[in-house]
Amino acid sequence: MTTIRLPRKATVLLAGLVLAALAGCGSADKGPAEALGSKGPAEPVKAVPPVPPGLPGMPPLLDPNDVYAADRPGKLSPVVKDFPSRVYVPNTASNTVSVIDPATYQVIDTIPVGIQPQHVVPSWDLKTLWVNNNRGHTLTPINPATGEAGKPVEVHDPYNLYFTPNGKYAIVMASMDKELVFRDPHTMDRVKTVPVTCFGVNHADFSADGRYFIVSCEFSGELLKVDTEKMEVIGQQKLPFEGAMPQDVKVSPDGKTFYVADMMADGMWVLSGDTFETPKLLPTGKGCHGLYVSRDSKEMYVSNRGEGTISVYNFPQSKLTKKWTLPDGGSPDMGGVSADGKVLWLSGRYNSEVYAIDTVTGKQLARIPVGGGPHGLAVYPQPGRYSLGHTGIFR
Repeated sequence: MTTIRLPRKATVLLAGLVLAALAGCGSADKGPAEALGSKGPAEPVKAVPPVPPGLPGMPPLLDPNDVYAADRPGKLSPVVKDFPSRVYVPNTASNTVSVIDPATYQVIDTIPVGIQPQHVVPSWDLKTLWVNNNRGHTLTPINPATGEAGKPVEVHDPYNLYFTPNGKYAIVMASMDKELVFRDPHTMDRVKTVPVTCFGVNHADFSADGRYFIVSCEFSGELLKVDTEKMEVIGQQKLPFEGAMPQDVKVSPDGKTFYVADMMADGMWVLSGDTFETPKLLPTGKGCHGLYVSRDSKEMYVSNRGEGTISVYNFPQSKLTKKWTLPDGGSPDMGGVSADGKVLWLSGRYNSEVYAIDTVTGKQLARIPVGGGPHGLAVYPQPGRYSLGHTGIFR
């Protein structure tokens, strides 16, 4: 091979041209260097938002410090805003539902249903009212837009009815069967049966994140803690009172405390749901039974069925602040608060009547005769985005 030697001046000139070309490829004046293999400047890494801690599919709380923030006066969902305002009263001894017009305090309709109706329960999607015919082993659907009853659905031992916060399941409290039965929320087909060892499962409420719920067992004086997603009992305890008979269950606005009415202990049990500690008793009155939160989330109305009174519990102060007495006595049981928050409606279980009570003064506004053994009445519609069941637990 013949080697070509360039003159020294030509060699220096060629080297200078190569250096100039290389300098032009990465000039500092044109910004940062491109990432290897990219078509432009490197993109900053975007932060991935954390997965919400609540039950999968559950609508997030409007206010993390108040589970009842969606229940403000008149804040009706578009689903229910055109429904007529009514009070639906299941009469366990008459096998009927009395329908009251709250504007006139008059019974305007009586609907025949199944045997021993216990509660009228709004569905998770707010479109249906389910009447729990405990001994008839059926659920009777009522259309709240028309007030008409539909074809009963066969469901065994439906003492009470709840819905998971994500709307995935209905939960039947099968009191005599000693079961929690998870069902399809529309067809009511059985999905999973959870046997329990306590007696008389009846009432419940859910944690703020929806991941668990606390259940009262009326006839054995016990409480259960149930994992919502796994559909499993994860805790059980006996109440520290001989002959305890727990009833309604309600969580505090901040979601930290559960209250359980006890008609034999004559007060509310107070406990942390997270730790499921041994609860403490707060005396309220004889036959403590139903628990209902005010529209501003500041108070809770406690019906004392055995003495005809209503105690008022103040959440910010963590104490009872008032006590109202029904004139001529009575047996205030289950019920709910009007959409505007001004009236507390309660059934008179042993008096075949319903009470309308002013939530500011405690004055009785009306005493309305209904069928025999009125129990879990539902005021409807009420504010809220979805229903967790019972006579109306809305979030």
